[in-house]
Amino acid sequence: MPREGGLPELPSLFRPIALREGADALARAVALAPARGAGTLAWVGAYARAEAAVVLEPEMPLGPARLAFHVAATALADAVVALGPPELLVQLRWPGTLLVNRGACGRIALAAPPGAAETAVPEWLVVGMELCLAFPAGHEPGTDPGRTSLQEEGFERAVSGAELTAAWARHLLAGLDEWQARGPRRVAERFLARLVDEAEAPGTRRGLDPATGALVLERDGARRHLPLRPAPEDARWR
Repeated sequence: MPREGGLPELPSLFRPIALREGADALARAVALAPARGAGTLAWVGAYARAEAAVVLEPEMPLGPARLAFHVAATALADAVVALGPPELLVQLRWPGTLLVNRGACGRIALAAPPGAAETAVPEWLVVGMELCLAFPAGHEPGTDPGRTSLQEEGFERAVSGAELTAAWARHLLAGLDEWQARGPRRVAERFLARLVDEAEAPGTRRGLDPATGALVLERDGARRHLPLRPAPEDARWR
C-alpha cells in the first residue's frame, strides 16, 4: 500500500513530502532540514525522472560524515540493479555520476549547513539523487551521446519515480546501518567496487579517505586526493 505522499511502503524512519514536477528536491530538503530533522524525504513525482533527497543528522564531524555521499551513491546503484533486467551494468563515475551500460543516467549530491566546520558535528546533512527514467517524447537515440535513460537500457516495464525513490531510500537505510555496524572500510569497498574511470592508469590503487570522503589515488609512490566538499551552492544542483 502506498504511504502518504504516494510512495510504496517505507521504514518508519522516513517522512515523505511529495513535490510537484519541476521542483528541486535537494533544495527543499535543505530548507526543511533545520525544522523537520532526520528522515525528512522530499521527492518529485514525474514520469520521466526520479528525484529525491533525505535529511540526515550525523553523530560525527563533517569530514567523516561525508561518507554518507558514498552510501547514497551505492544505494542508488543497488536500487537500479534490483529493479532492472538481468545483466544490467551499473557503475559510478567520480564523484557522483551513475552509469547504466556505460551511459550517464543519474547523479548523487550532498549538501551541508553553510560554514560548517570540518571538525564539528553538523546539525544536518542532505543526500540527494536524480535519475533519468525516460527521454522526452520524440527523442532520437544518439542525439545526446554519453547519456541514457532506464527506458533505453532494457527496462521492459516503466519504473516509476515513486518506486525508484522508495527503493533508493530502503537501500540507503541498509547502507547506513551497515556503515554503523561495520565501519567506513565497508562503505569504501562497496563504493569502489562500482567506481570506474576509463582514463585511470593501470596499476593505480584507489581508496577513500575516511576522514574526509576524498578519493585517494596512488601510483608509483605518488598519491593524489580528489576532494568531496559539500557547499551551499550544491542545493542548486539542477
